[in-house]
Amino acid sequence: MKYLDHLEEWIITFLIGAATLIIFVAVMHRYAAGLPIPGVQDWLLQINLTWAQELCIIMFVWMAKFGAAYGVRTGIHVGVDVLINSLSGRMRAKFIVFGLLAGALFTGIIGALGAHFVWENGAHYAIFNTLGIAGKDLYPGPTTPDLEWPTWMVYSAIPLGSSLMCFRFLQVTVSFIKTGELPHHDHGHVDGIEEGEVPVDVNPYNMDDDLHMHDLKYSKRHPETKVGAGDTATGDKGDAK
Repeated sequence: MKYLDHLEEWIITFLIGAATLIIFVAVMHRYAAGLPIPGVQDWLLQINLTWAQELCIIMFVWMAKFGAAYGVRTGIHVGVDVLINSLSGRMRAKFIVFGLLAGALFTGIIGALGAHFVWENGAHYAIFNTLGIAGKDLYPGPTTPDLEWPTWMVYSAIPLGSSLMCFRFLQVTVSFIKTGELPHHDHGHVDGIEEGEVPVDVNPYNMDDDLHMHDLKYSKRHPETKVGAGDTATGDKGDAK
């Protein structure tokens, strides 16, 4: 499972890094080609980067699909769960499982429909042609305008990303049933930066904002459930003294 997690992260990292680099080079090329520099301008105008925008769009689509699956695994998706968080532990658990299974069902349907679309859009022709059994009636499918790639390769992000997202929903569901915990992400934490002890009495990142479902062990992880007007008033009195 760790290999799948790392592969997921590597794909997202590569796509966002490569897309950023390509866009940067394309923009710099566009502006530099407009400068009347003898020799350099003619050389830049000979370089064709019209494909850069289309490639970056494709890369961002793939990044979004795999990023959504990553979000399910790490618990960074935002939801409004005021009613669910107000329920008792057992009832809240039922609604959480229902929501996770509904997400798995939805993404599973999208993945299945996407696979059928990709297959009919030219994937069947590419596979049969590679195996040497392609018939004359098979449709090779359309291609992209600039890169002239088969569109079925681009649209493959839908079944692959949705299927991975469905798997992540099921993975989180099984983990929640076993442990009672949901994946949670500390929005105030930055990976790679060691955090020291904050010399204050109030945790600034402890916001009871109802943006994420509270799992069954939320109160144990957050004994200071609400930092509100009462705590502020107490602090003010202490300062006044």
